[in-house]
Amino acid sequence: MNAQELTSPDKNLSLRFSLQQKGVPVYALTYKGKEVVKTSHLGLELKNITSLLDSFEVKEAKTSSFDETWQPVWGEVKDIRNHYNELAVTLHQTSTDRYLVVRFRLFNDGLGFRYEFPQQKNLQYFVIKEEKTQFALAGDHKAFWLPGDYDTQEYSTVTSNLSEVRGKMKAAITENTSQTTFSPTGLQTPLMMKSKDGLYINIHEAALINYSALSLNLDDTNMVLESVLTPDAVGDKGYMQAPCQSPWRTVVVSDKAADILESKLILNLNEPTKFADAGSWIKPIKYVGVWWEMITGKSTWSYTDLSNVQLGVTDFSKATPNGKHAANTAHVKEYIDFAAKHGFGGVLVEGWNEGWEDWFGKSKDYVFDFVTPYPDFDVQELHRYAASKGVKIIMHHETSGSIRNYERHMDTAYRFMVNNGYNAVKSGYVGNMIPRGEHHYGQWLVNHYLYAITKAADYKIMIDAHESVHMTGLSRTYPNLLAQESARGTEYESFGGNNPDHTTILPFTRLMGGPMDYTPGIFQTKISAYNPDNNSWVRSTIARQLALYVTMYSPFQMAADLPETYNKFLDAFQFIKDVAVDWDDTHVLEAEPGDYITTARKAKGTNNWFIGSTCDENGRVSKIDFKFLDEGKKYIATVYSDAKDAHYEKNPQAYTIRKGIVTSKSQLAQLCAPGGGYAISVVEATDAAALKGLKPLK
Repeated sequence: MNAQELTSPDKNLSLRFSLQQKGVPVYALTYKGKEVVKTSHLGLELKNITSLLDSFEVKEAKTSSFDETWQPVWGEVKDIRNHYNELAVTLHQTSTDRYLVVRFRLFNDGLGFRYEFPQQKNLQYFVIKEEKTQFALAGDHKAFWLPGDYDTQEYSTVTSNLSEVRGKMKAAITENTSQTTFSPTGLQTPLMMKSKDGLYINIHEAALINYSALSLNLDDTNMVLESVLTPDAVGDKGYMQAPCQSPWRTVVVSDKAADILESKLILNLNEPTKFADAGSWIKPIKYVGVWWEMITGKSTWSYTDLSNVQLGVTDFSKATPNGKHAANTAHVKEYIDFAAKHGFGGVLVEGWNEGWEDWFGKSKDYVFDFVTPYPDFDVQELHRYAASKGVKIIMHHETSGSIRNYERHMDTAYRFMVNNGYNAVKSGYVGNMIPRGEHHYGQWLVNHYLYAITKAADYKIMIDAHESVHMTGLSRTYPNLLAQESARGTEYESFGGNNPDHTTILPFTRLMGGPMDYTPGIFQTKISAYNPDNNSWVRSTIARQLALYVTMYSPFQMAADLPETYNKFLDAFQFIKDVAVDWDDTHVLEAEPGDYITTARKAKGTNNWFIGSTCDENGRVSKIDFKFLDEGKKYIATVYSDAKDAHYEKNPQAYTIRKGIVTSKSQLAQLCAPGGGYAISVVEATDAAALKGLKPLK
């Protein structure tokens, strides 16, 4: 009874569980006969008591199968199939008379497994010193990795063989406002890899609740990855009370890169939504915002140039304005007008509330109250004005890492939002945490993020969280979690730049756990056009910026550039106006991590499709077909592409727009410039007159 085997529904994946000598639990995974995870240890090291690592016997092993189709509140597809075979192994630790269940679920696209701690006499309260889950790899894989860190994911992805991680680590660790690396071979999840025999392997976690976030440490001699949990302020990794469970550890695998991007395994390992009425108040949204002008340095979040302010003490009505404060009533009205004119549902406004003068890096507990506006921001008037235009203002809550302060004010802040017409909030967690010594990805903060999400749901508020823990599919259970940042986003284009291959990697890494608020749509690629003191530049063509609305999935999608810039490129801006943010179907047409991604999506409730393609610094010719279209129907395709001489550095604003007829039998070979791409809107032609003068697309 010690050895157990399980296969996926399509028989391509095979799992083997067994006990080694001294009762050590191990597992192994193969795909089409190829090793994915070689024999690897399972278990947990506990604090001050006997660990759950060995001395086990198999008490019971149960297998079962499950198959359902469910509909997300919003998403990349209308229907998601949740189909797996399960093995639940109950282990009895004979030396302590304790029980541990290891539950495996094997899908056609990969494996999920977790630890479960049943209610029992001899294991009630316990502290995790470290989880000891291993992923023994079958070779020195090519990896797309970030330095392991307990406080930030905002690094550029390094592409290298795993054996090169140690040598490249120092250069990979770039400065951040809060960072805690832990090992010269520490890596973050999601970790994307490609084996020399053509397997694409992604390791991550699902359903992260009341537990510390997962990182990995690489034994680069034996090519074994072992789990590393984020510690708390005193070094402990988790405080547990049975009955309880760990998050799922996930291994998504295929011999096709596109299958990794289309996998729904992580979502399927999360529980169904907690909200019976979710569809009535949770709505995907496209928005503009008072944000990029501050990121570039054109404007400021702060109202004054004071270097020392205190809420309730500083009288801002008597302070001298700095003249660059962006979140003022007249200026926000301009954004509202632009949003209303072009059909955007929301306007994000940052820097509207008192306290921005000395928030950064001061470790202040009482830093913001989230309800007191600066003198030049008229909350009631803007509420009235936005409502008259059919636009929602999106709230901004920057916590500055002061979690106690945010929770202290949270109910009042959410009530303020409801009373003034806000139904979505962008929250931020910049800087080191308060309580001091806690980390962004520890159990205490993981519980806080979920508290904020569930508390927001009480007020029917949607969340976009920045600088928070990586996503793990919780948006299925809590669909008011529309998006997170949790990676190096567009803002870094103003802080020195993102690599040209950045957006060809993020869907294989960060987006495996859920949508990202990447904030695309930058048309003015020279930051000095807004701020002469900032010489950064955006490593992308305009056509690629359009493509990101399709390849970087999010139901919370920003047109991040300034209205005056969009007014200069209204023909290209049309794609941003037209593109959907909620989808009935998705097909990844071609993909290779680090090189290119081309994705087609069908807009919710329509027969219209949108295609986006992004490539790295080398450029390429993308070759796709349109077999996803309905047979026998004709469509009008509008192609927004790089001009022949476009280049992300030398000529980023060179693009062309053309129209043609496509059917399910059409094919396209499209040039993508270095750091470029293309975007296509595909609209069903229901009237023959609409096709007049158009030729088949070439």
